[in-house]
Amino acid sequence: MKEMNTHFAEKALKTTTVLTFFVAGFEMFRCCLNFKEGMNLLDVASFVSADMGMFCFIFIFGNLVLLPSAVMLYKQSGISLKDEIYDKNTLGTDVLIGIVLAILSSLVSLVFSFTSMGRTSLAYSGTRDAAVGTILLQIVALVFVSGICKEIFYRGFAKNFCGSIFGELPALLLFNLMFGLLDWYNMGASFVSGLLWIWGYRKRKHLIVPMIAHGGANLIGIIFNVLTAGMFH
Repeated sequence: MKEMNTHFAEKALKTTTVLTFFVAGFEMFRCCLNFKEGMNLLDVASFVSADMGMFCFIFIFGNLVLLPSAVMLYKQSGISLKDEIYDKNTLGTDVLIGIVLAILSSLVSLVFSFTSMGRTSLAYSGTRDAAVGTILLQIVALVFVSGICKEIFYRGFAKNFCGSIFGELPALLLFNLMFGLLDWYNMGASFVSGLLWIWGYRKRKHLIVPMIAHGGANLIGIIFNVLTAGMFH
């Protein structure tokens, strides 16, 4: 039994590590292509959003390619992924708490957005206009794929497969470090939000809570960006 638990933990850790370094590595590579002398880290990180279409594509690709292995791991371990995600008897309260955490996470992102004040004139300035197709792609990638898949990898894997090896909380914190590394460009906002989602997950015992908090926070961010861009017309 112990050997089987170790096997599942190793597979979960390897899968999540691959996802982390694939996405983060690609993001960093793309940013470094735009490097100019005099740039600081915040300037470099700003170029993550320079090609939003490619960013979303790589993100969707990395998560969906690895998702079948996640589903298989749950099946092999005898854990019901459906039951791990939600329980119809507690769904209403779980959804409500997820929404509250989404709002709190948005406030975290707002606070961390002030780090952009440290950028220089060499940073990516962004665009005021965004095509409808790009906005829809962001919703697919950041609200649905991110909200569902990343929570399975970074919260579900940690608790269900590595918790018995490292301890539940240490495992969740370890995976949250990788979660923050994947989103390195927001300078720690994802790590702090991840702590809120860990609390919600441990409190309610279902992944639907961090899934809604995660996807909801990203949706709020997308809507905020669209509305504030419109203020300049």
